[in-house]
Parts: sequence; structure tokens; C-alpha cells
Amino acid sequence: MRKLWALLALLLLVPLGARTFSYAWVHSLPKGVEKDYYIWRYLRQKSTSKAQARNIIREASSLNPSLKKAYRRKTGLKPPTLSRRKPRKLSPTQKRELARKRAIVRQVLASSDPGAAWRRLAPEMQLFVFKEAGTQGRKKLDYTIDEAQWQRLSRYPDANLMIHYVRRDRLPGLSRILRFKPAKNNALRYEYLMRMGFEALGRGQTDLAEYDFARAVSKASKRELADRALFWAWKAEDDRDYLKKLVKSYDINLYTLAGRDALKLPYNLGITPDLPSGKVPGFDIRNPIQWHRLKTKIFNPHTDMKALARKFHHAETVGHWTYIKTKADKDVPQYFPMPYREYLAKFPVKRQAILYAIARQESRFIPASVSGSFALGMMQIMPFLVDHLRKVRHERIDYDDLFDPITALKYANTHLDYLTKWLHHPLFVAYAYNAGIGYTRRLIRRKDLFENNQKYDPWISLERVANYQANDYGKKVLANYVVYMNKLGYPLRITDLLSVVHLPKFTDEFRKIKK
Repeated sequence: MRKLWALLALLLLVPLGARTFSYAWVHSLPKGVEKDYYIWRYLRQKSTSKAQARNIIREASSLNPSLKKAYRRKTGLKPPTLSRRKPRKLSPTQKRELARKRAIVRQVLASSDPGAAWRRLAPEMQLFVFKEAGTQGRKKLDYTIDEAQWQRLSRYPDANLMIHYVRRDRLPGLSRILRFKPAKNNALRYEYLMRMGFEALGRGQTDLAEYDFARAVSKASKRELADRALFWAWKAEDDRDYLKKLVKSYDINLYTLAGRDALKLPYNLGITPDLPSGKVPGFDIRNPIQWHRLKTKIFNPHTDMKALARKFHHAETVGHWTYIKTKADKDVPQYFPMPYREYLAKFPVKRQAILYAIARQESRFIPASVSGSFALGMMQIMPFLVDHLRKVRHERIDYDDLFDPITALKYANTHLDYLTKWLHHPLFVAYAYNAGIGYTRRLIRRKDLFENNQKYDPWISLERVANYQANDYGKKVLANYVVYMNKLGYPLRITDLLSVVHLPKFTDEFRKIKK
């Protein structure tokens, strides 16, 4: 009996992540983020030697902070630099041309009047000199140029670097270019045009803002980004032609939903597939290595995507099926799966909607997802949060258990129980799920955001969230939430939902508390 109690006591002392992995097994895995995750787990094992750690770390595809920390703890050494693709070597002709251009840079900066020497150059050479001049050299070139000169410069890709350096180096003379219209056929990137558009809005230059936003539409790398530019072009000048273009978009996002509100149109809610029961023989939805191999097939241009979709046409693999179909059909149509109804139907509708909204954004309902930071499972829960939640739930659990979709939903639901004690609006819940509740508390207690004290609020506050990942995440989860609420029988509109973000009695507890 004493031996039995001793064994039970020993089992209770086994820490989270008690599964162990051999060097041979980890070594055999295909390179990718999934292998990186298992390398991280292998480094954390007490049985792993320093020599094994030094060998296995070189098999990682990249080194995130968790991997670096685990390696330092195991070995006491600085993590190695992984092999990188060598930069392309310049040909002899290219080297001579580069030397010639750099000689011009030196001549301009050494002249008695660098600004005048710079102005005499052709636009493309002006931009090269500006790029190569360095911080102190660019100060010698800082002078006021007119709109026509800026339009000539803006036709070349290096104009993007010029904008970057003008901002970073705080050049007062050249900063006037940020108030000018670039050429219609400019080479500016989407993000620069959008930022200049928002700055023009802030100055009250709505015509310039509309111009910049309209130019950004064609520069967008994704349909959602083009829709964002169309939305703001409409907001700037109230031109309903932009709205009409916006609602023709195939993409279901915050901006297209808002456009449909403005034109009093019904929502496009996408497709919720109803797939037959069954399983893919030999495929375990909880196995991240099998998901890695499937991803490799999906992104192989020689794969027969129709055949692959037929293979995964089962309810258990609805996430995989919609992933394959979305890739094969280039995002048209858009899918909003609603799996695990038997488990989720017992929750209030708002909780169902936010769980679905987060799962769609986090993993596209892929149970064995692993992110670059080792967020795990369908709900992408970080290991440190798993450690906390298993204590709250009084459970012993291995990190790999998060690859079970129901377990993932249970742990996400427990986390949401805490978040929703403080946050009652899905936008703020999304920010907290992505970036943490501390970040969200600081964000919404700022006086310049979500206070309804700016002309374009609440929309401009959404754009001014500086954390790009949280900014994008919040918008996407909010759009998902509205779609799922409608699918669950509640005809919620995005404009109505955003109209209350400035009112703490509807949205949060933090702004009710005096600082």
C-alpha cells in the first residue's frame, strides 16, 4: 500500500507537458514550425543533454524567443545563427554601376551647396543619393520642394524610402511632401498612401485624403485592404460611388459590412458547409505533423486540389476542407464553418458567436495548428496561458491535448470567462484575446481612442490602434462575430455594434474605474 501511495504522489508531481520525446523522433520530423514546437519541448526535457540540444537546435526552421530561452537554459550558450540564404552576388557590370552612383553621392555631399547639387540630378538619381546619404547627409539635402517635384519623385519605388527617412529623421523642409498629392501613376506602397490619407483627414484636407485613399485601392495586396481604402475614400468625401464599389467586393470584412449598412443592403454571410459524417482514413486531426504534410500538399502547385478536397469532404475535417477550397478557389466563396454544435449549443448565443469568430480567425478551425510563437490548437492558446488555465480548471494536461478541438474550446471558454468579467464588447474581447487584458485596459482608457470625440469615430479609433496585429485581429474577429450572430438567428449590424464602443456601461469595466 505504501508503494501505491508513493507512486500516486509521484504521478501528482509530474509537471505539465509530461510527455517525452526522443532525439530520434524529433530529428525525423519534417522541417517547419511544428518541428520547432517539438524541438522546444525536447529542450525543456530534463533528460535532454547539452550535446543533444546543440545538435537539435540547428534543425529549427526559425528561432523564436521561446526556443532561444529554452536553449539558453539547457546549455548556458547563446543560440546559434541559423543558415540563411546567401545574398545574390552583383555582376561586374552591376558593381561598376553601383560604384559610379556612390561616387555621385560623395560629390553631392562634399559640394559647397549640396541642396543645389542634389536638385540638378534626375529624379531617380536624387532618390538614390537621398537613400545613400545617411542621417547627417540627408540633413544637408533638407529643403522645401514643390508638388510638381514631388510628383516626379513619387513615380519611382525609392520614393517610399524617402518618405520613411523624412519621417524618421524629422526633416522639416522635405516633410512638406507628406502634404502633397503624389503622381496618379505613383510607385508608393499601400501603407504609405493610407497613412498620408489619415494624416490629411486629421488636417481637414478631405480632398487630399480621398485622393490618397483612392490611389491606395490599386496598391492593396489583399481584397480586404482594397475595401479598407474604398471605405475611407467614401468617408473622406462622402462619394457614394466608392460605397457602390465597396459592396461589390467578394470579401466579407468590417468595411464591406459597414458599406452594406450605409446602403441598407442585406449582408452576405458566406457559406456554412454541411458535410457528411466520416473520417479520412489514416488522418488524425489532432496530429500537427500530419497537418504540416497536408499543408505542403495544399501549397504544392502540382497537387490536384479537387481530388484533395474530395478526400477531406467530411464533417470531422470541415476546417481542412474549407482551407483547401479557399486556397483552390482563391477566397471565393468565403466559408464560415460551424462545427462542434453538440458541444457549443449549450452556451449563450453571444459566447457561441465569439468562440466561432475567434476560431475562424486563429486557425480556420484546424485542430492541430501551431503558430510561430507556439500558440496551440484550434483556439491558439499560448503555453503559458495553458499553464494558468489548467490550474484554474484543476486539471493535469499536456500541451498536445490542446490539439483536441473540444479541449481547445473548453480552455478558450474558461479564458473568456475571465476576459468577459471586464470586457463586454466583442471588439475589446478580441483585443484582449490577442494582445492581453493589460494591453487592452491601457488601450481603452486612453482619452484619444473610443471616446466619440473625433469626427470619424469610432472608425478612426479602430485605425489608430498602434499594435498592428491587435488592430487587424480585432477588425477580423468583429466581422466574424457579426456574421456568426446572424447565422445563429440574431440580426446584428456592424454599425450598431460599433456605435456603443465609447459607452463603458455597454463595453467594459475599466473605464468605470477612476484612475
